[in-house]
Amino acid sequence: MAKQPGNGKDQSQDVSKQFQIQKIYLKDVSLETPNTPHVFQQTWQPDVTIQLGNSAQVLSEDVHEVITTVTVTAKLADKTAFLVEVQQAGIFSISGYSAEERGMLLGSYCPTVLFPYAREAVSDLVVKAGFPQLLLAPVNFEALYAQHLENMKTKQPESSDAAH
Repeated sequence: MAKQPGNGKDQSQDVSKQFQIQKIYLKDVSLETPNTPHVFQQTWQPDVTIQLGNSAQVLSEDVHEVITTVTVTAKLADKTAFLVEVQQAGIFSISGYSAEERGMLLGSYCPTVLFPYAREAVSDLVVKAGFPQLLLAPVNFEALYAQHLENMKTKQPESSDAAH
């Protein structure tokens, strides 16, 4: 969806900023249930851990692939009941934005678009593997991106001090 011109205020700037979703797709899916059928005979009170990742690469000028990775591990005691990893990807056209704005789009907005698809894929795989439905809570990628930027600022002075 391209950003539409505003209400007469600096329309040339609005027109120059373009954001479009070209394609959303599953890049990679993995499901492991190493301890079935034995885990089905145990009381289902798993310890569930969730890991999130995000990466972006330039495909061509103003075209980027963003991959949001969701890894979910469920364990019963010391045995893995299931391990699911989904790489949900999208191709996005982004032009007319500053480097900072583009970073925010790639690191926050695009993962926010992709996550519901990844969440659905994880839920479907878990159910198809014979386990109770798993509904992942929404994720605030804007806050995660802000935290990432803050961590980068904190690390940057240390590395520049070490260079002196």
